[in-house]
Amino acid sequence: MNDITYKDRGTGELKKEKIYGKFFLEMLYGNNLFSRLLLLPLFAHVPFFSNLYGKRQKRKKSRTKIIPFIRDFHVDVSEFADPIESFDSFNDFFIRKLKPGVRPIKGGKDVAVFPADGRHLVFPNLEKVEGFYVKGQKFDLRTFLNDEKLFQKYREGSMVISRLCPTDYHRYHFPCSGTPGRAKLINGPLFSVNPIALRKHFSILSENKRVITLIETIAFGTLLYIEVGATCVGSIQQTYIAGQPCKKGDEKGYFEFGGSCVILLFEPNTIAFDQDLIETSSQYIETYAKMGTVLGRRK
Repeated sequence: MNDITYKDRGTGELKKEKIYGKFFLEMLYGNNLFSRLLLLPLFAHVPFFSNLYGKRQKRKKSRTKIIPFIRDFHVDVSEFADPIESFDSFNDFFIRKLKPGVRPIKGGKDVAVFPADGRHLVFPNLEKVEGFYVKGQKFDLRTFLNDEKLFQKYREGSMVISRLCPTDYHRYHFPCSGTPGRAKLINGPLFSVNPIALRKHFSILSENKRVITLIETIAFGTLLYIEVGATCVGSIQQTYIAGQPCKKGDEKGYFEFGGSCVILLFEPNTIAFDQDLIETSSQYIETYAKMGTVLGRRK
């Protein structure tokens, strides 16, 4: 079974995720020899395929996909800042902005919020984590950060994984106030970050193309903010200005077409995640929550 179950934080219900491109994902990340030896390495390691697919989503003819996508995945058009008719391509729709106020930012300088709409996992201490998507699989933080000093600083830190589906709002924001530094690119392949893929190849998170930004926050020490690319998401766009102070909820950037994720790393003993998030994550179940809702509070 490749069903993905998550908990809706708003209703408390367990829901089954409707997966965009499920057949393609199961074909790429299946158990057959053809997928493992030919298809997967070809699609993940050769940027040509992601670039080509991304370009197709920017063509004018791709806009015909917008209405069926909205209908099939129940996207709330009342939140859009711009009318559907203004989108010249499917990618324009994908990177849409929202109306002011539809994602209220929970207040308080000691409160951190989710950086994006999506399905989230939280881990108070990385050293004590047995696995994220599969029990017993250890996350390779050293490889992920590609920096020994940062590894030593954050190996007992707190981690948030915010997974964005193609159906989600794809702009990401600052979870707290502070001053961000320059974004550092670490190149890598573009595997899918869907749990179908992660259950088979957990090392994806520490291998994929990613961008790391250090943020000197007001309440939570030095925060590491990492955007992880995925299949068809070779383009991670930053819209913030390095060195310029940011407020909680300010936009940091956006992902172009595809699924992707944002990972936050807090220094040890700087944040206390909300208990409901901890309990759900301990069961290897993601929690769906929107950007701006409470993630945790300063310890």
